[in-house]
Amino acid sequence: MAKMAADPFSVRAEASCSSSPSRIFAFRIRAYNNQHIDDKNRFYKELGTFALKRKIEDLVLRAEMLTPTALEFEEARRLKQEEVIREYDLWDDVAKSDEDLVRLAESAKAIDSLKDLRYKAEEAKLITELAGMDSINYEFLKQAYTACVSVNKSLDKYELSKLLREPYDMEGACVTIESGNEGIYSEIWAEQLTRMYIKWAEKQGHKARIVEKQDSESGGIKYAMIELEFKSAYGYLSGERGIHYMSGSSENKFDLSKVIKPDELKAGTAAVDVIPLFLESSPELSIDESDLEITIRPSYEEEQSNTSPSLTIQHIPTGLQVRSTGERSRFANKLKALNRLKAKLLIVMREQGVSDLASVRSSAISSSWNQVARRYVFHPNKLVEDIKTGIQLSDITSVLNGNIEPFIGAHINSRRHEIL
Repeated sequence: MAKMAADPFSVRAEASCSSSPSRIFAFRIRAYNNQHIDDKNRFYKELGTFALKRKIEDLVLRAEMLTPTALEFEEARRLKQEEVIREYDLWDDVAKSDEDLVRLAESAKAIDSLKDLRYKAEEAKLITELAGMDSINYEFLKQAYTACVSVNKSLDKYELSKLLREPYDMEGACVTIESGNEGIYSEIWAEQLTRMYIKWAEKQGHKARIVEKQDSESGGIKYAMIELEFKSAYGYLSGERGIHYMSGSSENKFDLSKVIKPDELKAGTAAVDVIPLFLESSPELSIDESDLEITIRPSYEEEQSNTSPSLTIQHIPTGLQVRSTGERSRFANKLKALNRLKAKLLIVMREQGVSDLASVRSSAISSSWNQVARRYVFHPNKLVEDIKTGIQLSDITSVLNGNIEPFIGAHINSRRHEIL
């Protein structure tokens, strides 16, 4: 025992020698495998770091190119607006003064936002430089990439906002979704589209209110109206107008008491219409009362609730028809329906290039059912195709979750080319 305590190395050597060759070989294999896995993980991590750095560098380069130009433009615009305000007494024309002050505030807000984007881009660039010197870990690099993606999305939004130059582009939006005549398939599809627009609004940091809805017995909807009470909503969503066609090829029999998933649908259509929702003033259009036909029709749901019966207004010369439900009084329903009718007529007048209501040609009014806006194919290959712009995306789930910015951006850019 004393010898063993005095020479512990000899004990380890004896124990080692007593081990069987097969156990030593197995130990060496495990050690080699572990080393191989560590080397492989290190390789992929280095590869991922390199790829992230390249992506960050590309995003930072775009931010460095666009942000200074945008800042210069906004600062020049602010100086010009300040000069205009200094040249006259604000009390001479209160309405004009309010408009100028709003524009000045918007310029100041845009400048602050652009400076913040520039700071984030500079921070991301510094992180990539530190990563090149092995002074920072992979997690920080991922955070820098996320920040860069956010910066570039903000720049995309800023660029699009500069292209919104048509009348009513800066107004809110009233979106209606009406199911086609394919029964349950169209009704479920209309509900999916309604959710898509609500999710899109939420991703923009706003809320979308369903102000009217007619449910179907199948669990879908026959009709829904959404109000988006935030600036530029109409400019962004005006390209959504038209038929949204969904097709699938599942031959399974369905339990109609359950809600059908989108990828189980055979075929369905829904028409989307978009009109401006005037946020700060009523639509400026005079309509002769004698040209209006007002119909009041209480539904079963309305009879069971405290809401006033639904009210429909038809503009006799053009045949355009709008409705309003859910308000507490008949007067409120009439006022809301009348504003919607005016908004529709203003869009028709612009499309036909006329300046007065009497010049509108009813035969030339296009319905949202007259043109296919987008196709959603679920089988055999998933595809979302925007007919107006030609944009195609394969991730239908992402689109239905409200990620429709590629279509919005393409539509706004196509309008710019039409103007040019």
